[in-house]
Amino acid sequence: MTPHHVVVAATGASGAAIPLRILERLATTTAVETHLVVSDAARRTFQYEVGQDAVERAVSLASRSYLISDVGAAIASGSFPTSGMIVAPCSMRTLAGIAAGLSDNLITRAADVHLKERRRLVLMTRETPLHLGHLRNMCAVTEMGAVIMPPVPAFYNLPQTVAEIVDHFAARAIDLLNLPIARQSAVWHGQL
Repeated sequence: MTPHHVVVAATGASGAAIPLRILERLATTTAVETHLVVSDAARRTFQYEVGQDAVERAVSLASRSYLISDVGAAIASGSFPTSGMIVAPCSMRTLAGIAAGLSDNLITRAADVHLKERRRLVLMTRETPLHLGHLRNMCAVTEMGAVIMPPVPAFYNLPQTVAEIVDHFAARAIDLLNLPIARQSAVWHGQL
C-alpha cells in the first residue's frame, strides 16, 4: 500500500510542541509518510519552548525533511501527491504570505500548491488579539480553501496537563486531513 504523504510545516510563532506532537502521532502509522519543513524562526522557538534537541527530534520523526530555502523540493510541485498539509504553528507572517500567494520559501510555496491543487491545508494560526489585517488574511485563505484552526484549548475534556492540551490540538489537526487511519485518543500522558 502506498503511504499517504502529509506535509508538516512549523513557523516561528509560539507553540513548537504542537508540530512535534503531530509528528509523533503520525510516526505511529506506516500509512503516512511525513514531509517536514521548519523555518529559521521556528528552529529558535523549538529550542526555547521544547529544548535544545527539539529540531533534531522533529527531523528524526519525519520521513523526510527539507530546508525552507529548498523551493525546488518535491512538495513544492503539484505533481507530488499529498493528502494535505498542516502549518503548526502558523505565524501571521506566513499567513500573510499564503494569503498574498507569495511563494518565497518552501512553506509558502507548498501551501500555495495545496491551495491550487484543492488539497487540504490546515493553518494553526497563532496570535492574539487579532487586528483587521490578520482577520482579512484568514478570510482570504479560507475563501481559497484553507482551514483556519487556531490552537484554542478545549476544556470539555478536562485536561490535566499542557501535554494533554497539545495532544488534543495535534489529534484535531490530523483529523482534519481525513486520513484513512484509526482515530487515536486525544488524551496523552507523555512528557514534552
